[in-house]
Order: sequence, then structure tokens, then C-alpha cells
Amino acid sequence: MSLILFACLLDLAFGDPVYRLHPVRLIGDLSTLIERHFFARGWNGRSGGVAHGLLLLAVVFAVWLGIRAGVALIHPQLALLWDLYLAYSLLCLRDLVEQGWRVLRNLNDLSAARHQLKQLVGRDTEPLQRAGIIRATIESLAENLTDAVLTPLWALCLFGLPGLLAVKVISTLDSMIGYKNQRYQHFGWAAARSDDLMHWLPARLSVLVIATAAALLRWHPLLALRTAWRDHALLPSPNSGWSEAACAGALRVRLLGPVWRSGQLVNAQFIGDSAWSTELEAADLQRALTLILVCYPLALALGLSWQ
Repeated sequence: MSLILFACLLDLAFGDPVYRLHPVRLIGDLSTLIERHFFARGWNGRSGGVAHGLLLLAVVFAVWLGIRAGVALIHPQLALLWDLYLAYSLLCLRDLVEQGWRVLRNLNDLSAARHQLKQLVGRDTEPLQRAGIIRATIESLAENLTDAVLTPLWALCLFGLPGLLAVKVISTLDSMIGYKNQRYQHFGWAAARSDDLMHWLPARLSVLVIATAAALLRWHPLLALRTAWRDHALLPSPNSGWSEAACAGALRVRLLGPVWRSGQLVNAQFIGDSAWSTELEAADLQRALTLILVCYPLALALGLSWQ
């Protein structure tokens, strides 16, 4: 429990460290190296993708344990510090919130706000005006609440550092090869499906966390529950719709709306009741950031209760 608490406190205090040898960057580099090796030998089908993921997991675990054993020979406490360093490096609540704050601070300069938004979303940001930028930012915060915050945190609480490492390996693989394009349609299948499975339960539990946070803030917990149940399927992802719809209800705003990718309109539907506002303002983004911050201690308390 002390490892979890200290890692969370370090993340809140300092944020994710940014440097070339960050563990996630190294996992990505290793994934690319293995992928090239496999493709050069024609192992680019589904079985190759499964083997790629298993080999990456095995190497990451071996490096973690090898370094841990090496530093423990110097002093046993160094092994604990190594684990703490990894846990802190792989949690990223502060970074997520800071990205949202950067958009908020730049709302008076839409060009700068769009530039900051690109760090959060994969859609085209050029067509977005002020309200669209705010909606997209809230949607990304809500989606990443599950993907980047809740799943890693709960994996650490339930399975310790091995669970957290596995989550980060799978998430990294999905972000790199989990695409339905010509190169990765088969090779990336296992990564994409593993990522969906990994986030399945946290996505649904996120609704309860968001509704509880909304109740504590005296906002709209029942709307969070109702909107999540009704509108989660409006997104193509099996998981991201739950937290996005719950946040829409908790804030009583409409999210999603027109989404453009590579110049093509890929969505025009809104999440939320038609009577709710789509013309969002800075105060709505501030409330969304507050909601995310209140969700975190609730999620931590829930995770620690499972130990």
C-alpha cells in the first residue's frame, strides 16, 4: 500500500517525468525493434502479433526483475526505490489535468488552444471553434480518465507493479499497432483486442466513480448514470463511451458533435439531452477538470479497498 500511495503522491506533485529514457518510450522503442524483426521474416499475421506482444511483455518483465535484482545486491532498499520510480513514472493523472489546463489557459487564442488540443486528440482541430475545442477537451479528459488513470491505478492496486507494467505494455502496443490499416489489420489485432478487454471493467466502474464525484460536488449524479447507460454506445469504442457519457451527464452538457478526421466528417451525433448546452464555456472545462480531480481519490480509495 505504501508503494501505491507514494507513487500517487509523486505523480500529483511532479507529474510524469519527460526524458528520452522514460520507460514508456523504451517500451515503444523495443516494440518497434521487435516489429521490424518480425515483419522482415514475414511474421505479420495475427499469430505474429500475438507473439510480438508476448515477447515484449517477457522482455519488459525480465528487464524490471533483472535491474531489481542487481540494485538489491547493492542495498535492499534500492529495489524498493526502483519499484517506486517505475510506479511513479507509469501513473499520469497530473499530466492529463495539466494538458486540460493548457487548453483552458489558451482559450482566448484559438490557434494556441487548437495546438494544445492536438496533444490530447487524434481528430482534426482546425475546424473547431471555442465551444468545439472545449467539448473535445472534456471528451478527451473523460476518455483518458479510464485509459490513462483508472486502469493503471487499479492494476497497480490489484496486481502490484507487474499489473501496472502489463497495462502500460498493452496500452503502448495498442497506440502503436492497434489500427485497422493495411499494415496492422492482422498484426495489430491482438493488441487492439487486449486493450479493449483490459479497459472493459474499469470503463464501466468509471461511471460509478464519476457519479459519486458528481454527488460530492452537488452536481448531477443521476444524470451521469442515466446518460452513461443511454448514450455510451454512440461511440464506436466498446469502452470510451461510458466515461464520456457519464461526464456529459454529471456536467449536464452535450459532448461529441461534429468530429472530423483527415478532412472527413466521421460523426455528427451529440451525447446528452437535446435541452443541454453545446455552446460550452471556460467554466465548463474548469468543472470537468474539477470532476477528474475529485474522481482520483475516490478511485484510489476503491483500489486500496481491494487489497
